Amino acid sequence: MSLGLLDTSVVIDWDDPTVASALPDEAAICSITLAELTAGPHLASTGDEPARRQARPQQVEVTFDAIAFDAPAARSYGQVVAAVVAIGRSHHRRNADLLIVATAHANGLPLYTRNPDDFDGLGRLIEIIGV
Repeated sequence: MSLGLLDTSVVIDWDDPTVASALPDEAAICSITLAELTAGPHLASTGDEPARRQARPQQVEVTFDAIAFDAPAARSYGQVVAAVVAIGRSHHRRNADLLIVATAHANGLPLYTRNPDDFDGLGRLIEIIGV
């Protein structure tokens, strides 16, 4: 049985059959992903996009109990930032992504993402699975 933490990019696209077929048997999300999803409707600018974006966080909240960003995740965040800086990348630009990685690391979970290149340098801390 496979377990994994879903990055926000995967949750947004989970209705895509290609994404759905690549998900772990047991998937989790973290509170940072839920926060990113709830910001989406407020950032949408036109037409029915705000309503479409509002449906996803509601669906996620009834599907998952989000893993909290807690003290162990905060300690893991230091390691995550150090790993990113060690390969010459800025940790400021992708702060939410790094908080999600820290949550995966603290909970011993691989990270499923649509954007594996965003997580260069973190493979020694956690398994990054491109979907």
